[in-house]
Amino acid sequence: MTPRAVYRRITHTIRHAPEGGITYEAFCTAPDCGAESGPRDEQEAAQDWALRHTGRTGHDLFRRVFTDHAKVTRAE
Repeated sequence: MTPRAVYRRITHTIRHAPEGGITYEAFCTAPDCGAESGPRDEQEAAQDWALRHTGRTGHDLFRRVFTDHAKVTRAE
């Protein structure tokens, strides 16, 4: 006899997990530069890095990345 499987749909949600924090980074997009702020715990720290980099190099375009942590929980 072939075993039978029973499947049921279980709904989950995904939300920001405050205990994981948020990481902020800035990346210079000037050709052949490649400079980056590195991960920072505060947005102002990444922005300050970009402002200093612009002052030193004249580069004025950056890619900003905000990374958070998320938690998946079962909706009941």
